[in-house]
Amino acid sequence: MELGRPQHIRQVLLFFVFLGGSAACSETLCYSVAEEMETGSFIANVVKDLGGEGVVEDLAARGARVIFDDYKPYLWLDQQTGNLLLNEQLDRETLCDLTEPCILHFQVLFENPLQFFRAELWVKDINDHTPTFLDKDILLKISEGTAPGTSFQMESAQDLDVGKNAVQNYTLSPNPHFHLKLQDSEEGRKYPELVLDQSLDREKEPELRLTLTAWDGGSPPRSGTAVVRILVLDINDNAPEFERPVYEVQVPENSPLDALVIKVSATDLDAGINGELSYSFSHVSRDIRKTFDIHPISGEVHLKALLDFELIQSYTINIQAVDGGSLSGKSAILVRVVDVNDNPPEIVITSLTSPVPENASPEMVVAVFSLRDQDSGDNGKMVCSIEDNLPFLLKPTFKNFYTLVTERPLDRETSTKYNITITVTDLGTPRLKTQHNITVLVSDVNDNAPAFTQTSYTLFIPENNSPALHIGSVSATDRDAAANAQVTYSLLQPQDPSLPLDSLVSINADNGHLFALRALDFEALQAFEFLVGATDHGSPALSSQALVRVQVLDANDNAPFVLYPLQNGSAPCTELVPRAAEPGYVVSKVVAVDSDSGQNAWLSYQLLKATEPGLFSVWAHNGEVRTARLLSERDAAKHRLLLLVKDNGEPPLSASVTLHVLLVDGFSQPYLPLPEVAAAAAQTDPLTVYLVVALASVSSLFLFSVLAFIAVRLCRRSRSGLVGGCSVPEAHFPGHLVDVTGTGTLSQSYQYEVCLTGGSGTSEFKFLKPIIPNLPPQNPEMEESHAFLNGFGFN
Repeated sequence: MELGRPQHIRQVLLFFVFLGGSAACSETLCYSVAEEMETGSFIANVVKDLGGEGVVEDLAARGARVIFDDYKPYLWLDQQTGNLLLNEQLDRETLCDLTEPCILHFQVLFENPLQFFRAELWVKDINDHTPTFLDKDILLKISEGTAPGTSFQMESAQDLDVGKNAVQNYTLSPNPHFHLKLQDSEEGRKYPELVLDQSLDREKEPELRLTLTAWDGGSPPRSGTAVVRILVLDINDNAPEFERPVYEVQVPENSPLDALVIKVSATDLDAGINGELSYSFSHVSRDIRKTFDIHPISGEVHLKALLDFELIQSYTINIQAVDGGSLSGKSAILVRVVDVNDNPPEIVITSLTSPVPENASPEMVVAVFSLRDQDSGDNGKMVCSIEDNLPFLLKPTFKNFYTLVTERPLDRETSTKYNITITVTDLGTPRLKTQHNITVLVSDVNDNAPAFTQTSYTLFIPENNSPALHIGSVSATDRDAAANAQVTYSLLQPQDPSLPLDSLVSINADNGHLFALRALDFEALQAFEFLVGATDHGSPALSSQALVRVQVLDANDNAPFVLYPLQNGSAPCTELVPRAAEPGYVVSKVVAVDSDSGQNAWLSYQLLKATEPGLFSVWAHNGEVRTARLLSERDAAKHRLLLLVKDNGEPPLSASVTLHVLLVDGFSQPYLPLPEVAAAAAQTDPLTVYLVVALASVSSLFLFSVLAFIAVRLCRRSRSGLVGGCSVPEAHFPGHLVDVTGTGTLSQSYQYEVCLTGGSGTSEFKFLKPIIPNLPPQNPEMEESHAFLNGFGFN
């Protein structure tokens, strides 16, 4: 029956009470047992060791039992026989690690009367562990200039066994360059050194591979191997040297994992790869490797496991720095475990510059501050930082003093101010942190030119505008501030020197409004363009420019102008129409133009009044006046047509034209050869001959007809008594006349003109173009006849 803990404590107290005077105390009993023995194995007989035959009967009566110092039941006492038996399988490496000898202290206790006997259980090691190398692949870099006899430390193999079962020997695979030499460490362990027997030649053999074997002293012996890779490098004649032979550091026991313990540093006078150092532990125990880690490049030692001051107060860590040529320097770190951190860092701002101009040069000092921590050791070490992505940089000056400087140029247009948080953290555990906020304003400089909202502007203005009319605006913005952002607008000299820009437009210098200085005429100036400039008030001033195009919009301010027939107040012209003309016969064509453009210049023609409605029509689109029906003898000889020419503007403008038409006898459509027919006749030689013969045969008859017609006209003129008028007498249009219109297209080209004048008693007729030779005048009557022929186109 196992004794409860409170009762056991009372027994221990009684033990100390009777320790001094108890005559029953005996010498310490010693027993031994090999590890890994089966549970229930016999250890010894207590009765024999106590030397009394009657003791066996007293074991049960006196409540004999076995109690170990750590209260674990490794053994149990058989009260019937007095045998000590193994209560559980023992593992020496778990119980004592590398401690030798491994002794478990216990007492054989009799409760009534109280009596105890001290005893020890020696746990003997057996060879149950194989030597192992922590690094299965060992890399050595050895210069080819290394002298024979040079030794290189190798990592020793680890064996959890002790004594002769621990590592006892090392062997190296056969090779002509190296042999092994065994050395004893301070802890009594053996570690190998690789000794160079023969110089290396990198050009012949740049790399060697050797097998290192560790043997323990067990029976049978166990072994473990590692591959040694030797890279042959060029000459390296300087070994690394640490700054100090021993580093001492104090680490709080509550330091977090990966906390920085210390940073070691060594120097090597060699250059290149021979001066590149690699830091590592050297001949350290498994516990140290579990607790600490060293960065091979920076030399920083960090915690891999939590520290416990109550278990271990200090660590001695052997370190080495190996250069590229495998030469090494040694040092040691003495780590003292201490307690805790309770003072946060303090920040004291010494000076602050604000605002800072945005064109400040890099490295400009913005703030100076100092740090202070009342703790010591790592608790007093501080790390200072600011946020990322800021155009500022912290630079240490001397101990715990920092300057905040600009890292790159500032841009006020991107950020007008910066809120900077300075964070200071000590290296204690828990790490205490202090933050201080400062605000740095950025002042503006004139580094941005005004920018127009558009590269070009198109403005529209109607013609006949009123002076000082606002026709549009230009706008430019400047990303700067204050006076650097105030923009003044101006007109730039046009590229065309003939453009009177100063008399056409003006610009408001403050807001960019554009005004027309005078009324514009579309017919004189349809469009023009010029440049405007925007200049800020900075020093020096910056400017930009934009193109402005002004389009003058047409207004319907020009009425149609009649080119033919002329309406200038001179003697009106009369169009002659033969009575034999077919319907659609072209009487005349009104030709008019309009100075406007677009639909304002689209013209249409309309017959407003006619002496006889329905006799004539006008085509609305081309102004051709045509006969609407066949002419008869009953139709009056004189006709007056009033036509209207109108544009398509809004409102529309118009002009009127009066056309006089005279119906004549003896002229018919076949006698009015068209230019096309004449041209065709001229191109056909036989036809021309026939026409000449026909003309000769009828010329006499035609001449008599003309003379008769002249005589009749002279008689009528003498009777009428009209003087100075060969025009058709104007008369009032009958009230029953109505407006008529017509449309059509010109089917034949024509050209004729009738002009009747007075004053000399003669008349001149012009009709068609000359087609016969001139006839010399014989008398006034003949002259008049000749004039009449001229009017019909005969010379």
